[in-house]
Amino acid sequence: MVDKQRVKRLLLYATKCVTGVLVVLGLSWALDYKDVIWVLISVMLVLSPDGSDALTLAMTRIKANIVGATSGFLLLSLHPNMVLMMCVAVFITVILCNVLNLEAATRTSLAATIIVMTHEAGQHLWDTAVARVISVLTGCLLGLLITFVYHNKYTKHTVESLLPKSDRGGE
Repeated sequence: MVDKQRVKRLLLYATKCVTGVLVVLGLSWALDYKDVIWVLISVMLVLSPDGSDALTLAMTRIKANIVGATSGFLLLSLHPNMVLMMCVAVFITVILCNVLNLEAATRTSLAATIIVMTHEAGQHLWDTAVARVISVLTGCLLGLLITFVYHNKYTKHTVESLLPKSDRGGE
């Protein structure tokens, strides 16, 4: 027997993910922005397969992303040893997520920490870090927008169900 609710949730989640890809790639094309990978990853980390608490979970993941991106960004300036600083940043990120009651999104936060702290050889450390923080935050906001569109009570119903009976054309 096919669980129709499970299939419905799966299709909705897949649709949200595809929407995220299309929105990010469309905006990157329109704005001529080439480094979309971090925006895409951040969008996917914010989206939730479960619709019951999608907006709450999206907000939690955004807060966690901010914690992770900030930890990574700040620790870049303390010491040139990337291994040491990344380990410290990961440790601090885990602790902060616990203190701020963001345990459910700790992995998201850790991903943001690592995204911000890594950079390609030859590129300026701060330029890359700032660009990555902006990419992570942009991805989070786009993920929140997509979540809102898919889980907002006004977008889940047809126009007819929103209008009072007297406005439905003579019913």
